[in-house]
Amino acid sequence: MTLNHLLQLAKKRKVKLQRSFEKHQFNWLFNAATVHQHDAILAEAEQALANRATHENIEACLNSPDLLVQQGTRLKLKLDASFKDCMVGVSEERILIQIPDARFSPAGYSLFSNLMESLNYIGIPARALGWEEDTQKALDEFKPTVLLSSDNHEYLRRIDWDLIARYKASERLRVGLSAALEEYESTPLLPRLTWAKQHQIDFYYSYRDEDYVKNRKEYQPFFDAGFQIIFIPFGANTLHYFPVAGFERDLNYVLMASRKREHIAYLKNIARQYSGFLDGPGWKQVQHFQFNRERDRYIYARAKVGLNVHLPEQIDWACELNERTYQLAACGVPQLIDHPMLLNKIFGSESFFIAESPTQYDELFKELMHYPSLGIEKALYAQREVFASHTTLHRAKSLIDQLKLLE
Repeated sequence: MTLNHLLQLAKKRKVKLQRSFEKHQFNWLFNAATVHQHDAILAEAEQALANRATHENIEACLNSPDLLVQQGTRLKLKLDASFKDCMVGVSEERILIQIPDARFSPAGYSLFSNLMESLNYIGIPARALGWEEDTQKALDEFKPTVLLSSDNHEYLRRIDWDLIARYKASERLRVGLSAALEEYESTPLLPRLTWAKQHQIDFYYSYRDEDYVKNRKEYQPFFDAGFQIIFIPFGANTLHYFPVAGFERDLNYVLMASRKREHIAYLKNIARQYSGFLDGPGWKQVQHFQFNRERDRYIYARAKVGLNVHLPEQIDWACELNERTYQLAACGVPQLIDHPMLLNKIFGSESFFIAESPTQYDELFKELMHYPSLGIEKALYAQREVFASHTTLHRAKSLIDQLKLLE
């Protein structure tokens, strides 16, 4: 182990201890109602999901008094019609995607499941390689032409790479891994690229913005090693995230995300002064987090404001917007967001309330509480933009188009 690697590990341990201390402090600041109503809100969402035929009825949605439900329903109908089976007969790809257990990686489970479902919707056969599934079984049953996995030890150790090599000797199969930089808590890149060459990895993919990847020098070793990178940015899976009818916006705010240290500066005043709904790993009131994309839209339907905070790398670099940005927009939730550098490239200035600092975040939240119609106006813009260009159906089709261009 190199000195640099030891220093990185020490830094990570220090950050972990600091975050643990901050988490303990922050968890005492919640408005009492936020804690007390958490489980009841989840139960009400589960009940609404059980009654989905009423809340997702097309006629009821088109005639909803909520403009965001009306518009979102029209946009979804148009989107679904244009993408359903649109790639049937256009591509012969069959895509096997390694999907982690949601308990191991809620984010990984969400991203890969969204992609798999969207590929199937557009007419490209896609199947999960289960977290504990035998590789041989998946290959025999599905006969994939593409395998997608993540360049992470916990993913890679679960695949029988000798078996993959034998399969590739007689069948057409291209293997793609995530293009992960060591700068963001990953392992050194050059040994990973050497491993990739030895195990016949064919290409890499990235969730990051194409211009960012092509202009950031830390990605150059991928290209120097002869690999191509294709791009699958985050988006809203509108098979799950869309507006539903029959709800009042009775929650001051909603945030469904793993608790991060960045939340503390932006949310501490709001969390203390106002009741709302917070859910995800790490929050005080969440004893047993359960990932559920089907349920979430029924909670978003009640939100006056969707809170959204990004990671430092997303603020400092024009690299990506988190999934939440797109999901909230698709569901028709007025969004209060910090200012990730990529935001202005992807969305217009009329789509969100954008805060440049925690102080401004507080001020804008109070303004939205006093004048909720302002949030509706911006959310209508954001909803149109996400349905026009930024859904996982768009991303799935783009993936197939890019696979055709690989050398």
